[in-house]
Amino acid sequence: MDHRDDASAGEGEGQAEAAESGGGGERIAKVLARAGVASRREVERLIEAGRVALNGEVLRSPAVKVSAKDQVTLDGRPVAAAEPTRLFRYHKPPGLVTTHSDPQGRPTVFEALPPGLPRLISVGRLDLNSEGLLLLTNDGELARLLELPATALARRYRARARGRIDEGKLARLADGITVEGVRYGPIEAEAEPGRDGAANQWISVSLAEGKNREVRKVLEAIGLAVNRLIRVAYGPYELGALEKGAVEELPAPVRGTDGVLTLVAGKRGRSYKAKPPPNRPPAQAPAAPLKVEGKKYKPGWAKAKVKARPSGSRPAGGRPAGPRGPKRSASPPGSSPARPPGPRRGGGPKPRG
Repeated sequence: MDHRDDASAGEGEGQAEAAESGGGGERIAKVLARAGVASRREVERLIEAGRVALNGEVLRSPAVKVSAKDQVTLDGRPVAAAEPTRLFRYHKPPGLVTTHSDPQGRPTVFEALPPGLPRLISVGRLDLNSEGLLLLTNDGELARLLELPATALARRYRARARGRIDEGKLARLADGITVEGVRYGPIEAEAEPGRDGAANQWISVSLAEGKNREVRKVLEAIGLAVNRLIRVAYGPYELGALEKGAVEELPAPVRGTDGVLTLVAGKRGRSYKAKPPPNRPPAQAPAAPLKVEGKKYKPGWAKAKVKARPSGSRPAGGRPAGPRGPKRSASPPGSSPARPPGPRRGGGPKPRG
């Protein structure tokens, strides 16, 4: 029997036990997240894939503590020490995937960021067709804290939806709703003032969980099809008038001695203009249709009209019009004697009597 899986599991358990008995230091997932490598959850996946090594030894378990003296590598490259925490707001346009690399080859948020920014990770996600405020940071631990439902940061959206709005159903969302077996927490939803009878209407939505496609699924469950979704605020941070594709630095949260984060949303730092779209060859104008010119006539001349003739009539100097009958074969010359001149035999009118 092959025991390689058992051996690797035992190796990971040994690393975890050694780390727990070591006492000092911090969990490696937390250290790498703070260094901006990835979120803590993603770091755990990197460790499981065997891509992280500690002092030359490939890690098998994330339950390992490290100190400033330890050397940590990712894919064989040393991981730099954590930089000071930075936080940015980004106006995500629709059509971008919130990931560093997409298996389907779709354009991503991080490919579209303006130049001059550090390596960043997102606080939560916005799906492909959603737009608006997306927070970015170089601190994976901060990203995790801002994402947790326990932090109770309200996410506010404007949703444009098609369908008849029922104010009673919107009000009942404050008690939560279950859709396809998934329980969603309290949601504040209110129709914005608009033109009566319009096919599309705007709805203000506020929630604290932010599950996958939550706004779209919840509104669809009460008969509303969302065709545009804009996040306008995340906690104290607002989208404001930030240009699509632009990035602006925000004050970093302040961590108190009790470990509580204080979010500062007043001052704003450096701005990064939207990255210009990739150069594409200009579209060729469609070829103009060929103009066929007819016969030109001098001024004052009238164009001759063609008169229609009845079928079978004989045009001047020609055969009768209409379909031809079977063509007779021509007799070779000399095959029959020529008729003598004079009246034909048996010709003339018959006598009366």
